[in-house]
Amino acid sequence: MITKESVDLKPDCKNCFALCCVALPFNQSNEFAFNKDAGIPCKNLSSNFLCNIHTSLRESGCKGCTVYECFGAGQKVSQDIYKGEHWRERIDMKEEMFQVFPIVQQLHEMLWYMHESLDKVTSKDLHKQINDMIINTEDLVNQDPERILGIDVSEHRAKVNPLLLKVSKLHREKIKNKGKFTIPNNRFLMGAKLKNKNLRGANLRGVLLIGADLRESDLQYTDLIGADLRDTDIRGTNLLNCIFLTQVQINAAIGDKHTKIPEYLVKPTHWQ
Repeated sequence: MITKESVDLKPDCKNCFALCCVALPFNQSNEFAFNKDAGIPCKNLSSNFLCNIHTSLRESGCKGCTVYECFGAGQKVSQDIYKGEHWRERIDMKEEMFQVFPIVQQLHEMLWYMHESLDKVTSKDLHKQINDMIINTEDLVNQDPERILGIDVSEHRAKVNPLLLKVSKLHREKIKNKGKFTIPNNRFLMGAKLKNKNLRGANLRGVLLIGADLRESDLQYTDLIGADLRDTDIRGTNLLNCIFLTQVQINAAIGDKHTKIPEYLVKPTHWQ
């Protein structure tokens, strides 16, 4: 379970200056109806930092917006790091803010995984290592913008990842009746037919499952960190007790009222 300490790792759009709608680029595709360059406000962004088509994003061809998750980086950058000063008033700092935002987003995502890990481990030593890394990561986020821009995110991720791998291994070893499905070495399962499969305890880290059919399959105790679930059919699928599943992945997948997900995640409104 995501702990109380991680409550600020969930997005609070009302306290953000629409950073994801400005700082990030996207290209016209089945995810977005038009092109947008980094640092340019989305054409659907209003003067009060709200989206003019928020209630009809999918119908308007902006499905990608309904999938994105900042892990609370938006309000962290807007209200804490920049003290409530926004890019429309402080044009001199907007480019810096737009560069700081994706760095904080990546660090917050790591914090999300680590907070989840604390609830999964019983080893006091591993628990301490994770807690120390959380403190270290929070210290990085709580620096001034200039220092945040100097953070080597890949280097820090390389320190965090071994801890997450340990947690994943220990968590997946708890499972009984583990599935026998073999994951391809290339981690490529795009469009795979996996309906009604026993994938309990599988290591699906980074697996491409775009458009795969996982209906009514059992994914309990699976590691899903970085798995691409865009348009993956998880109707009736059991995802309880899986590890490192995020709201981004849930938003991107096709589920229904019978899909079982961890209690700290929310079933998207577009699920039938």
